[in-house]
Amino acid sequence: MPTFTTYDGTELAYHLQGEGEPLVCVPGGAMRASAYLGDLGGLAGGRRLILLDLRGTGDSGIPEDESTYRVDHQVGDVEALRAHLGLERMDLLAHSVGGNLAQLYAAAHPERLRRTVLVTPTAWAVDLPVTPEQRLEAARLRAGSEPYDTAIDAYERILAGGGADAGAGGAEADWDLAAPLFYGRWDAAARAHCAANAHQQNEKAAEAYAGLGAFDPPATRAGLRRVSGEVLVLAAELDGNPRPVLAAELAGLFRRGAVDVQPGAGHFPWLDDPGWFSGRVERFLSSGV
Repeated sequence: MPTFTTYDGTELAYHLQGEGEPLVCVPGGAMRASAYLGDLGGLAGGRRLILLDLRGTGDSGIPEDESTYRVDHQVGDVEALRAHLGLERMDLLAHSVGGNLAQLYAAAHPERLRRTVLVTPTAWAVDLPVTPEQRLEAARLRAGSEPYDTAIDAYERILAGGGADAGAGGAEADWDLAAPLFYGRWDAAARAHCAANAHQQNEKAAEAYAGLGAFDPPATRAGLRRVSGEVLVLAAELDGNPRPVLAAELAGLFRRGAVDVQPGAGHFPWLDDPGWFSGRVERFLSSGV
């Protein structure tokens, strides 16, 4: 397991999978160990995946100053990894809440990115929050059968408590009931993937991730216009975070942004149709939009 030392002396770890051109991968969670990304639906078959464990997660060290869990402080970690790898420009993939870190990195270091893939990303960094109505719109696409009807009822209770983004607000039991909504198929693989979050996420770090002062949306939007590399925002048909229309709005903030929607997929699309996911991302990384 390779490691490197980032800007404040914290030792961070990353994991390597596959052979080929390097692809730096930033996990979401927030603050979930990169193990949940797996091999990204077989993407490692043609790429050298560099799976970063964010500070305080997985095999990475805990920083002396835990205020640095806030996402804007982690931009320096991604830059330190790029320098450690000796990459003048890199391809970058970020998932879910990790999309905010990728957006902040892109705004701060636009010249360092070749192609960027944002997979079912949140976009708090550019003030494009997902609304409860958008989340429920996606959830209700599943209505009419179990376990989805029960899951929708639980998700409505969670959203009424204002807890969807913070990971709190609403009984823990409701989160368990709502879990099928985040996967295209609620099968054994999805259940195991969901259960693994309990020991893969640093909850203390997650609470600090989007803390007060983390975001300056006007500055970030201006920075994204300086990104000359191509950007693919990949949404999922059954995912409420983000809905395809919001993903398209995020793509439009980049000079060379595009959006695509994976059919029948949820928030972790590489699990739902690995071949579709890995093929689409590989085509983009190889040939652009």
